Amino acid sequence: MRCSFNGTLLINVLPPLLMTEFVLGVLGNGLALWIFCFHLRPWKSSTVLLFNLAMADFLLNIVLPLRASYYFAGIKWKFGNALCNICLFMLALNRSGSTFFLMAIAVDRYMRVVHPHHPINSLSVSKAIIGALGLWLITTSMTAHVFSLSHINTTYCESFMIDTKTKGNLSWHKFAFLFSFYMPLLVILYCTFCIVRNLKGRQLAQHAKIKKALYFIIVVVVLFIICFLPSNFTQLVIWIKSYKLAGSSNMCSEMENLTIVFYITISLTYLNSVLDPVVYYFSSPVFKSICRKALHLPETENAESTEKKTRETGSQSISQL
Repeated sequence: MRCSFNGTLLINVLPPLLMTEFVLGVLGNGLALWIFCFHLRPWKSSTVLLFNLAMADFLLNIVLPLRASYYFAGIKWKFGNALCNICLFMLALNRSGSTFFLMAIAVDRYMRVVHPHHPINSLSVSKAIIGALGLWLITTSMTAHVFSLSHINTTYCESFMIDTKTKGNLSWHKFAFLFSFYMPLLVILYCTFCIVRNLKGRQLAQHAKIKKALYFIIVVVVLFIICFLPSNFTQLVIWIKSYKLAGSSNMCSEMENLTIVFYITISLTYLNSVLDPVVYYFSSPVFKSICRKALHLPETENAESTEKKTRETGSQSISQL
């Protein structure tokens, strides 16, 4: 038996939150993709990673109105079972894709700062594209099981359902959800620690540019943790508690509050896709210069200098420090 919840709080809170994330996320990532495709040339291997991060965030954002309408209608899905599974798959695929590409960007920075002479730093764009396709393939294989999920009825569209009995696909779905956060988190923390230690050990550690780079790195990690940790920690608690209460007659009532907290916190994970354009793209002088030019905004003196440098050296790696 699977539990269903009324979720009055979800009905009131999630529609405006999801629609706000949709508008800001589509605008920010759409602008980033437009600049990547039409104004940023030539690409480097690190540009490929950033493009795919923006693509994952954009694809996640475009299905948020469907989720908002679902909660606005009182947790009633009106678009059929097939579109329900497609929507859940898109959310799972691109949520995981976003964390994996954030991890790849962290590794790219780690290699460029800690091991600047490693051959991987001169990786060609074509090989970087193959690597990105490999990440998408891994992410797809981890989330494709969503299409096999059955729902309580035709109006209930959820992938994180509480079941009084252990179900293989539900257990795998929760494992994949947790794995796609905790594994990238460990890698990002390790890379960040090594980068900070390396930069602080340099003679120019007090230089303003190095200080700004250190601050930027820490902000990225903090935002990643703030956006993703609450939902993953809550899901971990739900997973453990559901095993302890399996078969209990009052299991659904015991899990209701935790489930409501989970759905609110998982909606907060989408804030990361809104913040990514600000943190990764528009914080870069090079990207800001190209953005201003693409939007026909007046150039400042610094922006003109940056644009000139960009023309001379080609596309700078926005993911570099």
